[in-house]
Formats: sequence, C-alpha cells, structure tokens
Amino acid sequence: MWLYNIGLVLYGWIIRLAATRHAKARLWIDGRKDLFRRMAESIDPSARIVWIHVASLGEFEQGRPIIERIRKQYPDRKILVTFFSPSGYEIRKGYKGADYIFYLPLDTPGNARRFLDIVRPEAAIFVKYEFWLNLLSELRRRKVHTYIVSAIFRRNSIFFRFYGGLWRQALEAFDTLFVQNDESKRLLAELGFDNVIVAGDTRFDRVAEIARAARQIDIVERFRGDGRLFVAGSTWGPDEELLVRLMNDNPGVKFVVAPHEMEEERIVRLMERTRGGALRYTQCTPRTSYASKQLLVLDTVGLLSSVYGYASWSYIGGGFGVGIHNTLEAATFGLPIAFGPNYLKFKEAKDLVTLGAARSVADYEALGAWFTPLRDNEEFLQKTSRIAKDYTTRHQGATDIIVGTIFH
Repeated sequence: MWLYNIGLVLYGWIIRLAATRHAKARLWIDGRKDLFRRMAESIDPSARIVWIHVASLGEFEQGRPIIERIRKQYPDRKILVTFFSPSGYEIRKGYKGADYIFYLPLDTPGNARRFLDIVRPEAAIFVKYEFWLNLLSELRRRKVHTYIVSAIFRRNSIFFRFYGGLWRQALEAFDTLFVQNDESKRLLAELGFDNVIVAGDTRFDRVAEIARAARQIDIVERFRGDGRLFVAGSTWGPDEELLVRLMNDNPGVKFVVAPHEMEEERIVRLMERTRGGALRYTQCTPRTSYASKQLLVLDTVGLLSSVYGYASWSYIGGGFGVGIHNTLEAATFGLPIAFGPNYLKFKEAKDLVTLGAARSVADYEALGAWFTPLRDNEEFLQKTSRIAKDYTTRHQGATDIIVGTIFH
C-alpha cells in the first residue's frame, strides 16, 4: 500500500508541474483548491446522500440513468456526483440532476477520511471502474453500502496478475458488483466473488432516453433538405482524411462532421478540401442558404446525439487512435456505422460488427466498399438499420436491475 500512496503523491506533483503549461492539468489543480471547505459549506450534514463517482464524461453518461432514476423514485435522497477528470467536470458541473457536484480529491488516506467525514454517504456507487484503494478501504471500514455498476473485467487486468493483491482486496469493499457480461462474472468467480450480478450496460438505457428526447435542430433540418444525410461524430485527423475523399466521391450526399476537438486549423482544412462547399454550424443564420453546400461542420458541443436522428448513415471517430468513441448514440437511431480498426476494447462495437450493423475500415477502399451498397440499395439499408436499432432495444434494462437491487 505504501507504494500506491507514494505513487499518488508523485502523481500530484507531476500534475502541478504540468499545470504550468497545460490547461487541462491546471483545471485539475484549480478545481480541487479549497475542496473540503467548499464541500463542508455546501453539503447538508443531515442529508441522506447517495454518492456516485465517475471518471469523466463517458462514465457520467453511463451513470446518468441511475442518477435520474434515484432522483425520481427516491426524492428524499440527496445525490452527490464526483468527477476525477476536468473533461467531465467542466462540462457537467451545472447538471441539475444532482444536488452536489465536485471533483474527487486525490486518494490519499487523509483525503479519504476527510472526504467521507463530510459526505457521510448512505451508499456509494462507482461507475465502470476507478478503484481508489484508500477510499474503498475507508468505505469498507465504515460499513458504507458500496457498489460498482456497468463494470467489465478482463483476464489481462491487474486483478488477475500475481501482483494484484491490493486490487483484489479492494473488490471486497463492494456489496454487489454489477457487471456487463457473463465473462466478467466468470472471472470474478475465479477470485471467489459470488456477489456479482450480470445487469448489462446502463448506456443502452441512456441512449434510448437520448433518442426519445432528441431535439429538433432547424439548421440541420434545413441543411439536409429533401436529401439524405451522413453524420460523422467525434472525428480525428485520420478519420477526416477518409471522410473528405468520401464526400468528394459522393457529391449527391450531404455530410455533417463533428470533430472531437475544435481545432481551428483542422476545421479550416476540412472545409477547404471539401469540393462540394462547406459551412460551420456556429456561423449559420436564418438567412443562410444551404442548397449549394455539401458539408456542415458541427463546431459546437451538445448537439451530436440529436443530429444522428437526421441521418441515414454514420461514422464514429477515434478508431485510428486510442479507440473509437460512442457507437450506441448512432445505433439507437438505427444507423449503419463505420469506424477505424481500433475497436476491439468495446463490446458493443464488436457485437454490432458481428451482427452486420457496423463495419471496421482500415482504409478508404474499405470505407467506400461499406458505403456504396448502403447508398444504392434501400432494402439493404433498411435491413441494416433494423439490426442496429433492435440491438440497442434488446439490451436495455440495466438501470431497473441496479436501482431495484440497491434500494430493495
């Protein structure tokens, strides 16, 4: 444990050094200044608190159906959400579904005690991962009901290594481990854990809610007109290289591209290389003419999940880098999906490929071979769309299992 604690101290110093040059590291430091004072001033000491911890934005969206179900069914509870990463906290710090939203302090023994002294949670829920050893140990010592939800365990993870004893011990803090698949349950059984429920992934419940609450977006409606739309979400440079060629080879198809990061140079380059003409969403006005433009760059956040509702085909970025982004937001609208080759860490992507609703493409030739039959054969397009939609519908229900078990 001493190595773990020393590593945390070193991590804190590295972040402080990085904060002099990197904005994200600076947010990480600044967001934790006077944290305990601000928490003590905000949190009602008599409240019945359910604490939900998420790493970042993706895990927040995974936990959101649980948060909103608790809010609806148990209004006497107060909900605390903590984030580890600025990329989640800074976007969702104004979220109205929680009573309190803070950064998680660095997991030192002293911080763990101070945090729990202030919060005094009735229950603690960790989403997917984030196994903070001191916090879990302190939760167990205080006999706080503790859960992990939408978790996935793999044979190559630290829990199954010869040096993973501390992490295996940390799992003993959980009253119930809600996992996504049978393989995770089998692996945990090998470690002697039988308090495991295969509940599935709450993201399916979340994207179903997103689809039901999809916004009407006038600019996208007018841009699409009477034609069909291809939407590419969370794209990076290598994705955009392929998409430019696809746009230029398909002048009769309209495209919306939502870059993962709004880098001005990349947006300008993307627009300049599109022969069919391009517009930026943030520069459109009621007088904008869309007839002669093929590309709309979605240079804003918060709209992509609704924009998928206007599309006939989709592409998900990130597959030429660390891994693809969210495929379920597109699949829930019944969209055929393409993405780069780095997708094997994502169960839903592998499932969609196996079912024929998605295709991994390593180069432009593969992208064109996937898109052309879906463009030209309406029956094939509709069949593929039904497969994607049915998959997301079939896997809903994790939230019911989790909340029903925790609050039985």
